[in-house]
Amino acid sequence: MWKIFRRKNNGLTKNIMKNNFRFVFFGTPELVVPILDELKSAEMAPALIVTAPDKRKGRGLILTPPLAKVWAEKNNIPVLQPEKLDPDFLYQLPTTNYQLFIVVAYGKILPQEIIDIPQYGTFNIHYSLLPKYRGATPVESAILNGDKETGVAIQKMVFKLDAGAIVAEEKVAIYDGETASALRTRLNDIAKKLLVETIKKIILGMASYREQNHEKATYCKKIKKEDGLIDLAGDPEENYRKYLAYCGWPGTYFFMEKKGKKIRVIIKKAEFTGGKFKIKRVLPEGGREIDYQIFLQGKAL
Repeated sequence: MWKIFRRKNNGLTKNIMKNNFRFVFFGTPELVVPILDELKSAEMAPALIVTAPDKRKGRGLILTPPLAKVWAEKNNIPVLQPEKLDPDFLYQLPTTNYQLFIVVAYGKILPQEIIDIPQYGTFNIHYSLLPKYRGATPVESAILNGDKETGVAIQKMVFKLDAGAIVAEEKVAIYDGETASALRTRLNDIAKKLLVETIKKIILGMASYREQNHEKATYCKKIKKEDGLIDLAGDPEENYRKYLAYCGWPGTYFFMEKKGKKIRVIIKKAEFTGGKFKIKRVLPEGGREIDYQIFLQGKAL
């Protein structure tokens, strides 16, 4: 199924191939598509993809499949979309057929009985330098806190949140003015290549593992829509960091009285210059995107 080229360990590689090595990929959002593309390019496509159920989206509530499912169907790979990771799901998962599980932004917590299934273990890509920023929003948290560097870690999963042994990691600098979406894209470019090399090492028995220092663990919270609210009278640098962290979702916004009506104003573009948070463009509720100064002059509505 795979072709893994190494000058050394050719015999071991051929033996693995002969034994029909197969793995399952757990993942859901757009983030996973470049990773799946990289695996396919390396002739390491998963044998099965587990992803979230289809959801109704948009004003028309159209039933929409997750992008991992779209990718799987395009590449003729079987898909499972369990509502719950319960005994019914385990019945659908032929546990003896797969030797490795890979988990990337799947959206559900894997129970211990699933983590323990594959021979080589279950591995997860996490977008921080663990044990820092365990949890759902490590990229946003790094920007919110003004960090200068972050990275990607691949951990061997345990049931405790992001507490597994590190099998691979890579550090990167965070650029000035970099948004969470831009940073996540850069990290994903690193992660997809790191994953391919790490899988090879795992199946060839060449991987090394480093336990995390749990005493240094920090955690990040899930983002809620209301987290994007900005106090224009607040600390300018903190406001700018919030703008960079949340400019994708949930977006940053403030409320303003306009023509006797309280409206939500979404910040579409902002800068931090001269120690000041400067809003450049906004999208007022019920209006169109416009220059902030023109909006303040009352010409937006």
